Amino acid sequence: MKEKIDEVLKEINRVIVGKEEVLREVLYAILSGGHILFEDNPGLAKTLIARSFASVIGFQFRRVQFTPDLLPSDITGTYIYDRREGEFKLMKGPVFTNLLLADEINRAPPKTQAALLEAMQEKQVTIEGDTYKLEEPFVVIATQNPIEYEGTYPLPEAQLDRFLVKLRVGYPDYDGEIEILRRRMTWRKDEIELRKVMEKEEILALRKMVENIYVEKDILDYIVHIVRATRDHVQVEVGASPRGSLSILKLARARAMVHGRDYVIPDDVKSVTRIALVHRIILKPEPWIRGVRPEDVIEDVLHKIPVPKV
Repeated sequence: MKEKIDEVLKEINRVIVGKEEVLREVLYAILSGGHILFEDNPGLAKTLIARSFASVIGFQFRRVQFTPDLLPSDITGTYIYDRREGEFKLMKGPVFTNLLLADEINRAPPKTQAALLEAMQEKQVTIEGDTYKLEEPFVVIATQNPIEYEGTYPLPEAQLDRFLVKLRVGYPDYDGEIEILRRRMTWRKDEIELRKVMEKEEILALRKMVENIYVEKDILDYIVHIVRATRDHVQVEVGASPRGSLSILKLARARAMVHGRDYVIPDDVKSVTRIALVHRIILKPEPWIRGVRPEDVIEDVLHKIPVPKV
């Protein structure tokens, strides 16, 4: 299966230049059955990453642009009266898909955000009292812009916790940006079609394989010590919850499988801790004003916690 996974990443790298680690992190989250939050500046290929993954792994893809007038029914769907049949029929919303891109999620009002987050957590939606299960796999990739907060509705911390990971794409380096231009000239068009490498059933099978990845007791201790250290850190108001520990465990197992191992090593844990915890830590006001970031706290914790010799 490692060869198939490498093929997926290689195909997506045809359109995403110089962001191999970000692509791997997205794949870790998908194989862990979790949802992804991208917080980054506009124009950094967040939408392209989502669409590319959907194409290559055989997911049905839907995109919703979140706006202040977006209603919950615009996400979940609603009943429409069919005059010909003389009855109400369900008009399913975009949430009935495999990969949903929720673009600029913080621009929609809290009630609409809550409708999506309920679907993310429960893998089902309720419409007019009727409950409908969502087809697996179901993954939400949400984006939010960190530079424009006017007219937005920031996600509460409890709702941020529903996302398995929080990622940043970042600007490409000089050579990467040159390569982007070179490929555009070669293609002679803005977008190219990617080859489907996997079917969604294979992703479900890989998820089951992730659950069989072996984890030593020392590795479990390492994860718990890291998460508990965020709660006791001098610069932290609220540390990561046990959901943070579970997130690290899931992602570390997925990383091990992507790298061709059937067991977790400390490097797996260290590699995924930042993306698993960065949105689960609330800093005290003083460090936040001084420009300390949650990433800095996580790096400090990883530096202080002894690495197990497994």
